[in-house]
Amino acid sequence: MTEFVMVYVTVSSAAEGERIARALVEERLAACVNRVAGVHSTYRWQGQVEESAEELLLIKTRQELFAVLARRVEELHSYEVPEVIAVPVAAGNDSYLRWLHDRVAPKDS
Repeated sequence: MTEFVMVYVTVSSAAEGERIARALVEERLAACVNRVAGVHSTYRWQGQVEESAEELLLIKTRQELFAVLARRVEELHSYEVPEVIAVPVAAGNDSYLRWLHDRVAPKDS
């Protein structure tokens, strides 16, 4: 298993994205959250095809923190079923990965 994951979360607005991103970084569940505006999503919800303008959060963290991070996102998120998907980080430059490792909560916290 890889040590780091990139977690994808879509949110309904820039304000919601800012609130969730700040909470995750302040609580040391994420080292960094990139907020990508202008995402347009098409999906099926309650039997209908829906379209929404959203913001995408790209959250960098350690794999071992994913479950806690996912629960925290669900607590903070406005959606009934928020998208919280983790993708393993296969590789990265050593200095960035060290920085990432040092910015999130230690295993015993």
